[in-house]
Amino acid sequence: MASDDLIITRSITIKGWELTEQFITSAGPGGQNVNKVATAVQLRFNAANSPSLTDRVKENALKLAGRRATKDGDIVLEANRFRTQERNREDARDRLRELIAKAAEPPPPPRKKTRPGRGAIERRLKAKSERGSIKKMRGKVDD
Repeated sequence: MASDDLIITRSITIKGWELTEQFITSAGPGGQNVNKVATAVQLRFNAANSPSLTDRVKENALKLAGRRATKDGDIVLEANRFRTQERNREDARDRLRELIAKAAEPPPPPRKKTRPGRGAIERRLKAKSERGSIKKMRGKVDD
């Protein structure tokens, strides 16, 4: 179990008891050390049942997680970029922080429908007629 709280934004903080860490052997850098020491971290966060997140943030987080999300609503992140357990642990927590912060962003404003201006319409029609006259000149030549 992870004991430290994970602060995402001012309003969102994931409690330490919601995060589960498991240390596994890594395939990353480290030479012979990789075979002996469990340096990779597998961080689990049950987003679907988390009391720290709103329903909208939970839904967005699970969508953003993609293949990293399980059917039960867990988000599983594996970190094995570094040679030490502590740096991999921080890396996994940072990636979870980024994912949830992105899920918490407000949706973009709706697109306003616009119509092309009069000048743009006139330019388009003029270009079409010019192109048509060029094509007309490609026909057979009469004597």
